[in-house]
Amino acid sequence: MSYYERHIFFCLNQRDNGADCCAAHQAQQGFEHCKARVKAEGLAGAGKVRVNKAGCLDRCAAGPVAVVYPEAVWYTYVDSSDIDEIVESHLKNGQVVERLLVPPGVGR
Repeated sequence: MSYYERHIFFCLNQRDNGADCCAAHQAQQGFEHCKARVKAEGLAGAGKVRVNKAGCLDRCAAGPVAVVYPEAVWYTYVDSSDIDEIVESHLKNGQVVERLLVPPGVGR
């Protein structure tokens, strides 16, 4: 058994060369909102969910992105309501949010 049931990693990468990146699409706010919601829902901690920061996840074209493990489900999101849906549906109830999935071939 894993220490956490699920991890969600948010790309917070900032590119200095002006190239598009998750940080330019309010990724930090998405991370902070998710962390607060997971805590408020009582989902944080051992045996439950861990919300983590990540550097570049190399899926920039879909940014901002987050990935949930162990399922390896890649999400994109626009605002806090999208994050709320990921928390409620996937992190709490184990149901993938199909409408927010990153298409398989989208990379950098």
